[in-house]
Parts: sequence; C-alpha cells; structure tokens
Amino acid sequence: MMQLFDTHAHLNNEKFSNDVADVIKRAHENNVTHILNVGYDLKSSKKAVELAGKYPGLYAAVGIHPHDATEYNEQAELILEHLAADERVVAIGEIGLDYYRNLSPKEIQRVAFLKQIDLAKKLNKPIIIHDRDAHQDIMEMIKKTRIADVGVVLHCFSGSVQMAQECVKMGCYISLAGPVTYPNAVKPVEVAKAIPLDKLFIETDCPYLSPQFVRGKRNEPSYVKYVLQKIAEIKGKTIEEVAYYTSENAKKFFKIS
Repeated sequence: MMQLFDTHAHLNNEKFSNDVADVIKRAHENNVTHILNVGYDLKSSKKAVELAGKYPGLYAAVGIHPHDATEYNEQAELILEHLAADERVVAIGEIGLDYYRNLSPKEIQRVAFLKQIDLAKKLNKPIIIHDRDAHQDIMEMIKKTRIADVGVVLHCFSGSVQMAQECVKMGCYISLAGPVTYPNAVKPVEVAKAIPLDKLFIETDCPYLSPQFVRGKRNEPSYVKYVLQKIAEIKGKTIEEVAYYTSENAKKFFKIS
C-alpha cells in the first residue's frame, strides 16, 4: 500500500476542535499513514503531544513560532524540554524567523530561535524551520550553528532554487506544500524540479494553504495527495515513487521506525 507522510500539520488548531477524529480517519482512508502535528506556542505544543498520545500514526513537534517569540523565556524552555521527553515528540518546531508580519521584534525572534536551536542540540532532535522574508538571516544561522548536523527541514519552502540547493548541500531537507499546486506558482515549481527526491518532504500546513483543487476549503492531511501528485507531475515520476521517497525521507529524518 502506498504510504504518505504529512510532515507538517496543525491539528492542534482550533479549526479542528470539533472533528479531529474524522479528519484523521479521512487521512488514513487516503493512505496518509503518518502525520506530524506541529506546535507553534506552549498551548499548541501541549495539544500536539496530547493528540499524538491518542491517535496512531500521529506524532508531535514542540516549539514557539517567531510570532510568539516574546513568550520564550526560561520557564517556557523548561516546559518545552519536558514536553519533548515524550517518545512521540520527534522534533523541535516550528521555530524560525518571520520578517513579513513582524509580530515580535526581529531581535527577540533571533534570540528565541537560537535558544531553541540550542535546545534541539541538547535533546538531539531535528528542527522544523519557519522562514518568511528572512532568508539571509536563516541561512546565516544554519551555517553559524551547524544545526544541520542534528537535522533541519525548511517547511513550506518559499526561497529560491539557489537557496534550496545551498540548504541541501549543508544537509537540510526541503518541504513543499499547497503553493506548489497554484497556477501562478513559479519558485515552488522550480524548487520541486531542481531538488532531488531524497531531499524532499511533502506537507499540508493545514488548516492553511489548501492545494488548488480544494482552494477555499479548510486544508487537512488527506489533501497532501494533491501536493504529491503535483510534484510527481513536475518531476516526471510516478506518484508511487514520490510517495515512497518523501515518506522514507521523513521517517528517517524524524527517527520513526
């Protein structure tokens, strides 16, 4: 059976509060055997761990998003470290920099990012990076901290082909989401074409960024198949081959047997 891995979902988001069990059931019916539920603040990180303990095939990542970087302090770090001790927590994330909305001051974003990188190193867990309009600083931090040695995936990648190729050379992975399916997509399509299959993940980032075929609807893990289909089309591969590589890449990266 073909297996799909949605490597970035937010089933801990309030938009799923009334039907998360049905959403997960639909995912399994559409061959999505693994879902990584990603935290973005303390509340959502706790919820991600709770859900991972309740549903088979669901895993968790814990972290504080750059929008909430002002929330990061010693107590928050202790809570994240405690949460990360759970065996179903496979990564620290999503963390990073967001210079598009700047909901937290840039310097505070950078401090919170670096401290969570240190936490990931301490715990020997890979990190999931959020990068929006902060490409240069993200690249500098990846190089400076050598975090690729522990593991890095740049989720919902929005940079250039050149940036993606440089990341891959450093040992990072690239994850593509719904935007690769949009009619006006340029960069994501170029990245999908250029980056080898053994360095790619697929994701939904649900409930956001619904693929073109379901644009306007709430996104959910079962829709990751549309990202898969588009990447297969772009690369001239079968959907089975893309499914195999992207799933195996993720299982190896997140140390899931």
